[in-house]
Amino acid sequence: MSGTVRLTAAQAMVRWLGVQMTAEGDRFIPGIWAIFGHGNVAGLGEALHSAQYGDLCETPFPTWRGQNEQTMAHAALAFAKGRARRQAMAVTSSIGPGATNLVTAAALAHVNRLPLLVIAGDVFANRRPDPVLQQVEDFDDGTVSANDCFRPVVRYFDRITRPEQLLSALPRALRVMTDPANCGPVCLSFCQDVQAEAFDWPEAFFSPRVWHIRRPAPDARELEEVAGMVARAARPVIICGGGVIYSGAEAALEAFATRHQIPVTETQAGKSALAQAHPMNFGAAGVDGSAAANAALSAADLVIGVGTRLQDFTTGSRALFGPDARLVSINTHGYDAAKHGAVSLVADAQVALAAVSEKLGSYRASPDIAARAAWLAAVEAKCQAPVATGALPSDAHVIGAVQAVATDASVALCAAGTMPGALKLLWQPSAGGYHMEYGFSCMGYEIAGAMGLKLAQPAREVLCFVGDGSYMMANSELATAVMRRIRFTVILTDNRGYGCINRLQQGTGGVPFNNLYADCTIEEQPRIDYVAHAASMGAYAVKAGDLAALQAEIKAARARDIPTVIVIETTAAQGPGDGLEGAGHWWDVAVPQTGGPERLRDAYASYITNAARARLSN
Repeated sequence: MSGTVRLTAAQAMVRWLGVQMTAEGDRFIPGIWAIFGHGNVAGLGEALHSAQYGDLCETPFPTWRGQNEQTMAHAALAFAKGRARRQAMAVTSSIGPGATNLVTAAALAHVNRLPLLVIAGDVFANRRPDPVLQQVEDFDDGTVSANDCFRPVVRYFDRITRPEQLLSALPRALRVMTDPANCGPVCLSFCQDVQAEAFDWPEAFFSPRVWHIRRPAPDARELEEVAGMVARAARPVIICGGGVIYSGAEAALEAFATRHQIPVTETQAGKSALAQAHPMNFGAAGVDGSAAANAALSAADLVIGVGTRLQDFTTGSRALFGPDARLVSINTHGYDAAKHGAVSLVADAQVALAAVSEKLGSYRASPDIAARAAWLAAVEAKCQAPVATGALPSDAHVIGAVQAVATDASVALCAAGTMPGALKLLWQPSAGGYHMEYGFSCMGYEIAGAMGLKLAQPAREVLCFVGDGSYMMANSELATAVMRRIRFTVILTDNRGYGCINRLQQGTGGVPFNNLYADCTIEEQPRIDYVAHAASMGAYAVKAGDLAALQAEIKAARARDIPTVIVIETTAAQGPGDGLEGAGHWWDVAVPQTGGPERLRDAYASYITNAARARLSN
């Protein structure tokens, strides 16, 4: 009969996490990001110290110190994404603002279906010292704390009010984080007094456990129906989502598209599952889509979604597909597979693609290869066009310059602003050469995300594109990356404000207001020295006067062991698809029905025309 070991609840949690393994023999959670406060320093902090420097774990379980709870979690999420959800990280905070700082990151994880373990300190379970410092009191419910904010944005929430609750809570947490269908963030709200309470734990609880990522096979009836639909299609088109990458189905997608000559279009999360050089890769789909991809999707009689949640950017707010097009959706979760009235094939992407391909036999479609070639030629011309004398380069110019010096080991990373659409439209990655957080489009993800991605993929060159607006929101993990000697390259494009939303504001009938600094209610225009700011945190920072200087600095950065920040001024006037015929698609952004001048009335009339094209399926 197994014996017991006496540990505090915090010690038991950390020891248990240290023996949860992947099928490849790595820890599923290789370490934890931590900022300590009164809600976690005495209990969990002591346990983490013992795990890293003492004998609590057989091998050290590391704790990493960041600068902000939200950005620590962003680094953790970029790591999980970079590992295709085969590993994840934990983040701990104190109660109060430390915990609520993590809510945004948890929402990002939820939307993007990424695993994250949040261990948030909570108030006293015994309530003896209530109200404690930072406690949020509900006048009508004594069980509520600030951590209840996590409930809408995590897949699993549990408040630990007794040590022995961990015996069930911890396995439940890992079960969610390793489930291909329900994968997402978990919050264990850990009452601070319970962290320090001792309990006699079964020794068997700390036996190593291997977590396997299941591959659900398709239902036979669903498989027959979907294969039949593809076999009868004259103009099928695939939309490749992030689920292809999380399944490890890149080779299966390539084989399927090649064998059956079906064009592949991409979402932000699915881009680079198939290298841009592949002849069946027609580029980005939707609002920020290529002319070739959107023409194919508009003319398709069958759209095949693989591992995508069919977000509005992908579907052109449900107006991209033709009225008679049918939709098939291959997804591990029935919720996503049934969107837009799709015929569902609930299964792992790798397994499903192989099974459908076998059913199709020698079936081959006839894609418009000339349209793909014409699109790529237009992209080349757009990105390599000369910058007019005295003018600032556009985002397309910057992308073209960076692309020219990128290698097969380079990964383009971004999250919010103009650059995500520009990169999805114009960047031509090798396989795996693209990392975008666009499910939540969270400004401030970029710097921390670059650090997390480099930790996940140390052999790759991380090229972090960030606008000045996003940089101003969250940049402090540069200091962490310098301290830990984590190398990546930041291309900071300065268009003096929120250029992306400024263009959207005007495109929906408004006038420039409160986006670019020039249109804000301020007494003086800012004179922000981004080079000096980044250098003050220890990064190598430099301003590139032109595109040639930008390329030279990217090459030079490869010899350093710290982050490099390259600042380049860009124009705020041009969007990513400007001048590219057929690029992009309508996006449903509500326009005021009344009360404005002629430009607003014109914008509303255009809105009504476009909205009438939207498919009203579920």
